[in-house]
Amino acid sequence: MSAVIAWFLSNPTVLAIGAAIIGALAFGFQQRLAGAKAERNKQAADNAAAATEGQKIDDAVAGRAPDVNRERLGKWSPKQ
Repeated sequence: MSAVIAWFLSNPTVLAIGAAIIGALAFGFQQRLAGAKAERNKQAADNAAAATEGQKIDDAVAGRAPDVNRERLGKWSPKQ
């Protein structure tokens, strides 16, 4: 049994094939993680855009200009 393992570890072709398989798997996992991160960023941007649009609608419904709303809400926000 140890002779078979020693042959596999000393054969450069087998080592190259094994390294290629491991490299391909690592690349695939990295791409999968990058795709998931890109999707999270896309959804976060969509949520931010929806929140901004919702705030614009709320301001329009309230009948006040955004500057007036900021001024009125300024007294409730923490001072920095």
